[in-house]
Amino acid sequence: MNSLSSCGFLNMATIGDFDPLNATIPATKVEITVSFCVLYTQGIGNKEWREFGRTEVIDNTLNPDFVRKFILDYFFEERQNLKFDLYDVDSKSTNLSKHDFLGQACCTLGEVVGSLGGRMEKALGGIPGKKCGTIVVKAEELSNCRESVMMQFCGNKLDKKDFFGKSDPFLVFYRSNEDGTFTICHKTEVVKNTLNPVWQAFKISVRALCNGDYDRYGVFCTGRGSHDFIGEFSTSYRELSRGQSQFNVYEVILFSSFVTLLSFLVDTEVTFLDFIKGNPAQPTSLHYMNPYQLNTYAMALKAVGDIIQDYDSDKMFPALGFGAKLPPDGRISHEFALNGNPQNPYCNGIDGVMEAYYQSLKSVQLYGPTNFSPVINHVARYAASVKDGSQYFILLIITDGVISDMAQTKESIVNAASLPMSIIIVGVGPAEFDAMIELDGDEVRISSRGRYAERDIVQFVPFRDYIDRTGNHILSLARLAKDVLAEIPDQFLSYMRTRGIKPSPAPPPYTPPGHPLQTQI
Repeated sequence: MNSLSSCGFLNMATIGDFDPLNATIPATKVEITVSFCVLYTQGIGNKEWREFGRTEVIDNTLNPDFVRKFILDYFFEERQNLKFDLYDVDSKSTNLSKHDFLGQACCTLGEVVGSLGGRMEKALGGIPGKKCGTIVVKAEELSNCRESVMMQFCGNKLDKKDFFGKSDPFLVFYRSNEDGTFTICHKTEVVKNTLNPVWQAFKISVRALCNGDYDRYGVFCTGRGSHDFIGEFSTSYRELSRGQSQFNVYEVILFSSFVTLLSFLVDTEVTFLDFIKGNPAQPTSLHYMNPYQLNTYAMALKAVGDIIQDYDSDKMFPALGFGAKLPPDGRISHEFALNGNPQNPYCNGIDGVMEAYYQSLKSVQLYGPTNFSPVINHVARYAASVKDGSQYFILLIITDGVISDMAQTKESIVNAASLPMSIIIVGVGPAEFDAMIELDGDEVRISSRGRYAERDIVQFVPFRDYIDRTGNHILSLARLAKDVLAEIPDQFLSYMRTRGIKPSPAPPPYTPPGHPLQTQI
């Protein structure tokens, strides 16, 4: 990450949808001696190009590697056009018309991010009949730009500046910039009348401290309340990250005054996106496809499904996903067929559902928000068409506990309570499941807009309560299925009784041909 900056990388950071990106623009094979690059962006809804920033000027090379860093917002769902213009410097003027135009390249930010390895190479154009060379733009994620750090310092034997007393010292932190200047990024409180101050701990983002460059040096100065200079020292984020040690005791006056780092704690700032997206390729994801064992979603599906399927005559199950971006246009869906066929979402048996689940993880991008009501309404439409007792529908929802449409979901459940259906919810992962417990309605019957559910149709269990610590998954899955399905018979009977539906007459017992009928008296 740090070598990228020193080798000529510039930051193209994201705020909101994705992490900061690091981008390089080394232009090659351009006939220049002194050059710089100008980046333009287009506003949404218009075609006007607006200058976003300029790189530094590089002398005496036909292959400049620009170091200047830019920060951009990156949004997956938008087309973000970029334009790079290169110039040969002819004067000190900031007016671009005073410099020689060398070439131009246009692309989108998505092209850069989506290129193999985040590296995109394009030919420069803009001058008819002339080959202008090429430009390379490279994007790389800078996860450390989301980090913040809590630090505390103390001073020892600082210089006495007050004639009748001691000093009133404070610390000022300066971040070094790429042009050699310094920018103040933090100032501690003043500690009165002491040569051995202990300043309060403070929190600062890594971006503010060193712009995400762990090896960039900053200068820390000590002063007193009336702003008399006491001394200074320089260090980097990487050195500070060693924490309290002999490496983080700094001389501010040779052999006499010192500043010591007392503590250094790093924290990663989470974003909204962290809560609404998942990556099944990461082992930390609940959807992680481990080649040696089932993930928790698959374990819950198989445990419950293997029992439920015995009561289905054709063993064909519609399987739906919710909360994902679908190919090819990336639209967000809360009701999509796992097998990729919206006209026929049915899968052959639970094994077919499992296969469709695994295939969908390879084609969709997990994405929020998480809405339950669309899939509940989907099943309710089936149930509403068959109210004579010939069919009963069971919806199995496996979720990590996050729900974005609580009010709509409660409304859907209240409506579904009058239909021949039940809902099983299995919660996976370490989250709190307060919302799922509310939907269960065992203690308080669920209601929506003053209407109470006609009957209890929801059963919720947290999967973590059934994990066998000895590794006996067969036993734990059996216990899970038993508790999940325990309420289904009563829910089924409550619907039939309230509708006055009687069981169909049992067929006469089978009698083999040639045997006399036996009559029981």
